[in-house]
Amino acid sequence: ASYGPNPICKGCLSCSKDNGCIRCQHKLFFFLRREGMRQYGECLHSCLIVPYDPFDSGCRIENCDSCFSRDFCTKCKTGFYSHRGRCFRGCPPGFAALEELMECVEGCEVGQWSEWGTCSRNNKTCGFKWGLETRTRQIVKKPVKDTIPCPTIAESRRCKMAMRHCPGGK
Repeated sequence: ASYGPNPICKGCLSCSKDNGCIRCQHKLFFFLRREGMRQYGECLHSCLIVPYDPFDSGCRIENCDSCFSRDFCTKCKTGFYSHRGRCFRGCPPGFAALEELMECVEGCEVGQWSEWGTCSRNNKTCGFKWGLETRTRQIVKKPVKDTIPCPTIAESRRCKMAMRHCPGGK
């Protein structure tokens, strides 16, 4: 069986265009190749001999304790967070640390800050020397877990009022 010029299907009795060889022709050896999370079968003329080392996990991921494949970590060493098959001291931007699992999950996503509002105090824009101006932003995407906090969505800062005395003396 063959799927056109697909080299993965060479020597196969049955082949899948997604997973490669499923069964090999007589006198060929079946080899399951893994690349990240993907795996596919190949038919080879000789059996691959890999020396066994009980202390070598074959994992190429730094700070990893256990791998699914050489390029995908499933459990990081103590103090490291797992994120997309890699291990990090902290989670990348946009992701939050799930302490109980030591994994990085999608965090809370917020939009852009609004412009600063009008300087006011006690809902008045005059009558005082100093006031506060505020700006806000919206939550665009809620976090996967309710326990993951969102960044602040409102902030205020001190500002000088445009008019210290109100018109008409009020």
